[in-house]
Amino acid sequence: MKFMPKWRLRKPAEDARTVYVSEKFGVRSLHIGSDTVQSAMRIARPWDLELSYTRSMMACLLFREDPRDVLMVGLGGGSVAKYVHHHLPQARVRAVELDPQVAAIARQCFLVPPDGPRFEVIIGDGAEYMARTDVAADLIMVDGYDAESHVEELATREFYGHCRDRLVPGGMLVVNLWGGDRQFNEVLKRIEAAFPAGNLCLPARKPGNVIAFGFRDPPGPLRWTDLQRRASEIEARYGLEFPLFVDGLRTMNRNDADFLYP
Repeated sequence: MKFMPKWRLRKPAEDARTVYVSEKFGVRSLHIGSDTVQSAMRIARPWDLELSYTRSMMACLLFREDPRDVLMVGLGGGSVAKYVHHHLPQARVRAVELDPQVAAIARQCFLVPPDGPRFEVIIGDGAEYMARTDVAADLIMVDGYDAESHVEELATREFYGHCRDRLVPGGMLVVNLWGGDRQFNEVLKRIEAAFPAGNLCLPARKPGNVIAFGFRDPPGPLRWTDLQRRASEIEARYGLEFPLFVDGLRTMNRNDADFLYP
């Protein structure tokens, strides 16, 4: 496995759309139009999830561990796509990425695998792709940000409605949100409206990001004891802090001593 430890793509100050890569302390990071880290990979562990919000997105496995068809909107550096491909061998992964430059850099610098039977990068508009009636998945993961904020077309009522329509029975939506976005509360209301069967929020351990989950169908009773047991069972299997995710679910959702209410 070869890397280019001194390689850089530096962003011209006047170009807000430039995609560039930085590297520090063994972590390679992707930036799109700003110094904000959009994706990161620890070079010694390229299949792991370096950023806390990407790990928090995988808390969906508490509710559905065996997704067979995972559809992602927004590839970035491919951290979540690689993780699912590597750790969930039963799953087919499709990632829709608008910018071909991002996809090229993800493959050149972040070990995103080539297309094959279980993995595909689709260059296209995520909102348009989600509107297609021939698309279906049991897990949809949305992480669509530009240099400044959530991509508007990936945060509309219509888009979230299409996400629900594309899910098979028992399916879930996972959305990365930025709590400091001025549209955060409105976007959350749109997700809640599109997923009346149930929705949850999980704050990432690093303050700022909030992961929203939408259930196509009622998930059934969510007992704390069951969630805690499941978190303990799968923590070592996936190398993620599932017990802390369960604790985090208490902070932003209705609950009592016995149940979490989606």
